[in-house]
Amino acid sequence: MTDLSRLKQQLDLIVELDKLKSVLRRTRIKSADGRLENSAEHSWQLALMAVFLHEYSAEPVDLITVVKMLLIHDVVEIDVGDTFVYDLAGTAVQAEKERLAAERIFGMLPPDQCEELLGLWLEFEAMETAESCFAKALDRTMPMLLNHHNDGQSWLEHGVRYEQALAVNKDKISQGAPQVWEYMKTVLDDAKAKGWLA
Repeated sequence: MTDLSRLKQQLDLIVELDKLKSVLRRTRIKSADGRLENSAEHSWQLALMAVFLHEYSAEPVDLITVVKMLLIHDVVEIDVGDTFVYDLAGTAVQAEKERLAAERIFGMLPPDQCEELLGLWLEFEAMETAESCFAKALDRTMPMLLNHHNDGQSWLEHGVRYEQALAVNKDKISQGAPQVWEYMKTVLDDAKAKGWLA
């Protein structure tokens, strides 16, 4: 009989990842019901963004690596939830919790896959490669796009100021995708003019 233990580990992780569908973010989807987006949807949409927009990366990137990063970057939220990007106090204490969550979740896999995916997750967090910088740029861009297309929804709900939006997003986006930042700056300026950012 074939040893199915490797397959069982992989399938157990797939089932565990289903929990990401119940982790709600602060941004609403662009639809008639306007419900909150979940982290699984966010990751899927970022992977599509990478496919469509990789020509705007600051440096040439390996697209498969970027897509993998974006699909796994938020799996830690299964254990620790989503931290609002403008909650600087929350993000400061989140790093260690997220690292432990990454070790637990990827540790469910066979050792070779655990090493690969944990390594990709750490690479995304460190932002020291072209792939991680581009992936992080997209991660910061998508919520801004949704906010803008939802009349400033989460910016207004949380009292986000224009200067905050610049401080939190400019360096991350411009480092990985300078042309995308040029466009997103016009989006922020428009949001300010419309009163969606204080």
